[in-house]
Amino acid sequence: MIKNVVAVILGGGAGSRLSPLTSTRSKPAVPIAGKYRLVDIPISNCLNSDIGRMYVLTQFNSASLNKHIKNTYHFSAFSSAFVDIIAAEQTPDNPAWFQGTADAVRQSLRHINQQDFDYVLILSGDQLYQMDFQEMIEEHIKNNAEISIATIPVAAKEATEFGILKKGTDNIIQSFIEKPKSEVLSEWVSDTGDAMKTQGRVYLASMGIYIFNRNTLFNTLLDDFKESTDFGKEIIPYSINKHKVVSFQYEGYWTDIGNIHSFFEANLALTKDVPEFNLFDNKKAVYTRARMLPPAKISGTTLEKTIIAEGCIINASRVENSVIGIRTRIGYGTTIVSCYIMGTDYYETLEEMNSAKSNGLPGLGIGERCYIKNAIIDKNCRIGNDVRINGGKHLSNSEHLLYSIKDGIVVVKKGAVLPDGFVI
Repeated sequence: MIKNVVAVILGGGAGSRLSPLTSTRSKPAVPIAGKYRLVDIPISNCLNSDIGRMYVLTQFNSASLNKHIKNTYHFSAFSSAFVDIIAAEQTPDNPAWFQGTADAVRQSLRHINQQDFDYVLILSGDQLYQMDFQEMIEEHIKNNAEISIATIPVAAKEATEFGILKKGTDNIIQSFIEKPKSEVLSEWVSDTGDAMKTQGRVYLASMGIYIFNRNTLFNTLLDDFKESTDFGKEIIPYSINKHKVVSFQYEGYWTDIGNIHSFFEANLALTKDVPEFNLFDNKKAVYTRARMLPPAKISGTTLEKTIIAEGCIINASRVENSVIGIRTRIGYGTTIVSCYIMGTDYYETLEEMNSAKSNGLPGLGIGERCYIKNAIIDKNCRIGNDVRINGGKHLSNSEHLLYSIKDGIVVVKKGAVLPDGFVI
């Protein structure tokens, strides 16, 4: 285990752009790929990079995130590794909650300072990628940097959505602009290498992944910029002229789970023959809570480009281009196309099934003869027989009691009950 690095994982704000998935949970707690949580990604990257000391800073809707971390990450009594939660707290010195990413780290320094370390690795809890942080740390030390920023080359059509950095010689960052307008992009071209240039990826976008020298972080947050609350918008731009800030260029797969569309696309992309995010890489395993679930049971179903998690009971006629989460039940004659079904947190007993049926309530899961396309079905939903959900661009964005529609994607809310014959 690398002994001179501590990782700090930001638990995210209210996550309103990912609503309704974040109405009862924080962004890092949102289930992904049928069995994981988003926070498992940065934690797994750290563990695969031999970084074993991690703090997760939480504030909004944090109960399920705290429970997941507590139940998942246990280490040997002979190891110094840990994943600890630092929840926002009011103190005599600071009666306010976390006001932003930098303020969250600032308020947590008194806890982090109890560890012995030289470098702090700051990560987001809501991104999908696989990175070896050891390489970034080695480059940081080699460059004698005070701050290193992970950057990813992007093309012009993407550059307007990110904070863009411009680097000079020796990868030193010279300037920064937040979400530049297309007419000024020509001023922000960086040398990203021949391979990236041929793809038109000549702009360096900040990935929101930082390495700070210990003293630099403390001086920056407690003295130089003690009123600043955000890393991306304030701390990094201000630090460029004061410290040696270096770019670490990453060229692998990375996506920021910022909204429903990006979340939906990232999940369905996992069903490709050769997905860019590889869940099957022995050296880049994604860790999560070990559940003692039975294997999935499938009967009479045609499966095409589909991921199925443990514990499912599937009798559907066809499932295509979809991710099926843990303990999902799907009835006979049902067709699922381009969907993310998150699954359920528990199984119903036969007695509970009969009781639900006698009360006119659909069983937990998806019933018979349904057609569901372009949808996200959140946890613990009850979808009756002959339900038809046909998402797509023909649907306008709207908000309803049981579901939301965003960018043509129908999101059935957690625990929603859709009766027999329900149509969207």
